[in-house]
Amino acid sequence: MKNLQTLNFAPILALASLFINISGSIDLHPVLTGPHMAYLSSRVAFRCIVSDSSPPITYELMGDGGVPIATGTDLQGDQPASFFLKVAATSEGSYRCKATTEGSTGVSNIIKLSVVTPASNTRVTSEPFPPVAYEGSRIVLKCNVTKGSHLSYTWFFNRKEVISLTSPPFHLTGNELVMAEVTPEHAGHYSCMAWSMVHDTRRFSGSTEVKVKVKVSYLSPSSPLVIPPPAYVSKPKISFSIFKEGDGYRGNVTCWSSRGSPPVNFSLSVDDKEIDSVTATESLVAWFPVAMVPGLDMGVARCRVKTEIQELMSEPVTLEVVPVGGDVKVEVEYFYRADSRLAAASLSCLFSRGTFPYISWLLNDSVLLPETHADTQFQPVQPHFALANRRHSLVLTMLTSEETGYYRCRVRDSYDDSGPWVESVAVLVRVTELFITTTEAISIAFCCFLLLMLAVGVACVYRMFALNHAHAQIATTISDALPLSAPASHLRDKQAQTTSTNSDVLSQTREITV
Repeated sequence: MKNLQTLNFAPILALASLFINISGSIDLHPVLTGPHMAYLSSRVAFRCIVSDSSPPITYELMGDGGVPIATGTDLQGDQPASFFLKVAATSEGSYRCKATTEGSTGVSNIIKLSVVTPASNTRVTSEPFPPVAYEGSRIVLKCNVTKGSHLSYTWFFNRKEVISLTSPPFHLTGNELVMAEVTPEHAGHYSCMAWSMVHDTRRFSGSTEVKVKVKVSYLSPSSPLVIPPPAYVSKPKISFSIFKEGDGYRGNVTCWSSRGSPPVNFSLSVDDKEIDSVTATESLVAWFPVAMVPGLDMGVARCRVKTEIQELMSEPVTLEVVPVGGDVKVEVEYFYRADSRLAAASLSCLFSRGTFPYISWLLNDSVLLPETHADTQFQPVQPHFALANRRHSLVLTMLTSEETGYYRCRVRDSYDDSGPWVESVAVLVRVTELFITTTEAISIAFCCFLLLMLAVGVACVYRMFALNHAHAQIATTISDALPLSAPASHLRDKQAQTTSTNSDVLSQTREITV
């Protein structure tokens, strides 16, 4: 009886034990507190705590991807674990903490930390530069910093803060101060301040002042019309050339602007050292002679253009002349019409090196045109030939048997007429009257295959009908040849003949089938 009562209480005891185990393994719910923004190189504190949990509790601070950063232990209960960190550029990201007790674990909420870099080396730049403009034109001032993040900007005009109600009117957008149509009231001193704020701490960096000048358009005493201001010059461009002078060489650097109003001043600098300057009064181009030796790097050159209100620099160019040399080869490309017929061919002369090449083309060892220095993008040579891409390409505009032959190109330095030629291997260009493309060849082959299959099919059908007709004719002949009153021996002889005949027919049928 006691054993029976014990068996009745066993399920109840098991459920109670399971409930106790489940209650003891309930997940913890730690809470993480800390900053969401912090300055670079500052110190921050994260605190993690679990309420109403028996000690000891182990806390672990984790970064992005669950990477452990630091650990701490609460031995008393209800005491937070503090984690102190020095903020670096790599500290930006998500943080959480994990709390662990005997048999229980929990993960906290997430805190995203943004690292704020204070502004430094703040300065004002302008478009155009220097900030001098005629009345009615546009000036844009920019507040630039060497480094900084999460920045805001404050502008000052004549040491007074610029706001939306400031007179004269300004347009503030990002780090820019825009004056769409300047007036004489816009003239003055401008500066800016870049700043950031984390909690109650504000850090800023201020620029020096920049003076903006506004030139007023005036009325001519003899005319009521307004005299327009001169046009702004564009960014200058630079190029150079070389020519032979006696036994040596000389170089020529060209500086020019594509738009603007003279007079303008051009100057040339090599390796950041000014070589010469000239004032162009009637055009926007200037030339400067320089020393030049083929194969040597003579330095990095730049052009500067300067007016009363502008000063612009060109892109740098290396003054180095590489002589022609290396491998030379010809590549051929064919062009087809919509009906897949050959229309033209293009031959390209490729060579390894050379700054100023001169290219000559030959057909069957005969020069295609006189050796001149015409330097155009597209130059007709003969009715069926044309040069393109500064003689790098030879185009066969009409293809007849006359254009068939061996083509070669040769290259030398354009600045030395007596210099050696570097020649390519001859390439055969064959022009025929009939050109069949790959698609046409596949189509013809497919049609021939279909015709062959059709012929075989017709032959097989014909043979099948002929065999059936032969069988019918043999059966009719046997039936007519045997009367009803014929003797049995005679009948056996006929059957033997019939069997022999059928064997012959079957043999013939097999032979036909094979």
